[in-house]
Order: sequence, then structure tokens, then C-alpha cells
Amino acid sequence: MSLHSSVGSAEHSSFMTSYLDALSLVERLHRLLLDVIKDEFERVGILEINAVQALLLFNIGDNEVTAGELKTRGYYQGSNVSYNLKKLVEAGYMHHQRCEIDRRSVRVRLTPRGREIREIVERLFLRHAEGLEASGAIDRDGFDRITHSLRRVERFWTDQIRYIY
Repeated sequence: MSLHSSVGSAEHSSFMTSYLDALSLVERLHRLLLDVIKDEFERVGILEINAVQALLLFNIGDNEVTAGELKTRGYYQGSNVSYNLKKLVEAGYMHHQRCEIDRRSVRVRLTPRGREIREIVERLFLRHAEGLEASGAIDRDGFDRITHSLRRVERFWTDQIRYIY
């Protein structure tokens, strides 16, 4: 084996290690985010909604969307979107209405009760943003760099799904 190929192999191995560390961190951060939201709802005494549902309400905000749009707009990544929408409608957090044009499609939007949940999550995120900034843990520039890098990974993965098969 030549010196060049062993150096290349070491660089590849190092990149792979970094990639796997980043993947693991993204997964842990998502789970931790859900735990943080769950803890906040337990703290304020709201137990009938789970963290995934609360995050879904936060992401929908003032929009009116179909279940399909939730994924295409990036509001929801899970496979059980219909289940969560049904539960949110049953619990009074969302309105649903059949589309006039396509009767198979249902449009959803937040009820006043759903907007209250969204505001709780928004206040939680605002407290965290202020705390991160005040503590100096990360600044705006740091978040901009992270977001830019994550968007590039997202674009790469999206292209893999679209074009690999």
C-alpha cells in the first residue's frame, strides 16, 4: 500500500467518524428537544398532549395545511401524521375540514386551544434562545453556521432520496 492511499484512507476514516458523530448528535438533540417540551408541559400541568403533537402545533402556527403538506413543508417528519392529527382534532386543538376541490383531502388549522399550546412552546423556545445568548453558549453567528451546514446535509439527503433510485 502506498503512503498516499493510507493517508487518503485515514482522512476517509476521520471524515466517517465525524459524520457518524454528527448523525448521533442530531438524533440525540431531537430526542432531547422532545423531552424538554414534555417536561415543560408537565410543569404547566398539561398532560393530554405529547411533545410530538405540541411541536406539530407549533410548526403549523397560523397556517392551514393538508396532511401531505405537513411533510413537504417540513412541519412533520414522522410516519404517523394521520394518527397525531386525528388525536389533535379529537382533543379540540385543531379544526379539520374537507377540501372543496379534492374531497379526499382534509385541511387542518389550529383552534384557539391549539394556539394556546403553540404559545407555550414559543415561550419555551424564547426562554431557551435568551438563555443561550445570555450565557454565551452560542451566538447568532454560531447558529447561522450550524443551520447552513445542516441545510446542506438536508439537501444532500433529499437528493439521495429523489435521484438514487
